[in-house]
Amino acid sequence: MSETTGTAAGAAVAGPDGRLRCPWALSAEDYVSYHDEEWGRPVHGDDALYERLSLEAFQSGLSWITILRRRPGFRAAFADFHIQKVAAFTDEDRDRLLADPGIIRNRSKIDATMANAKVLAEWAPGDLDTLVWSHAPEPGTYPAPRTLADVLPVTPESTALSKALKKRGLRFIGPTTAYALMQACGLVNDHLETCVARTTP
Repeated sequence: MSETTGTAAGAAVAGPDGRLRCPWALSAEDYVSYHDEEWGRPVHGDDALYERLSLEAFQSGLSWITILRRRPGFRAAFADFHIQKVAAFTDEDRDRLLADPGIIRNRSKIDATMANAKVLAEWAPGDLDTLVWSHAPEPGTYPAPRTLADVLPVTPESTALSKALKKRGLRFIGPTTAYALMQACGLVNDHLETCVARTTP
């Protein structure tokens, strides 16, 4: 589920500072800085992308604000999402995670996060970054959305990315989750046409 899902379709809305933003950015105070400074900005590096992939998987079926507010807890619980460190987690670590109130205690998502680290630990450095970014659409492929109704939940590129990640052994990464990853990590720019995050570099 992307950050925009579940928000009434609409145009950019003026915030307290008078600047136009995507409507979802003003639905909770925690969202503003995330929207302005992170969402849609390019993310590179295997560990950084593993973190985003993991958090998007945990978000499936929940609101993104739930994950965002627990991100410090997730980082503490999962060794700052260093792939090699999580790959070394044991059954005792799984038990610890299942008892940790600072994260979402979903067994299948925890297991997938640990299993994905073990898979990624066997990849050459940079492989995850290269694979993910190879699925970024060419600039201009999709027009800037004018309203949230124009934001797609899934694209051919996210479907292809999902298939590629699954083929190499990763779990809990369907086409919709893959597209949310692409949105969050800047492979696509889904800020609305008049949003300050799009109009201001």
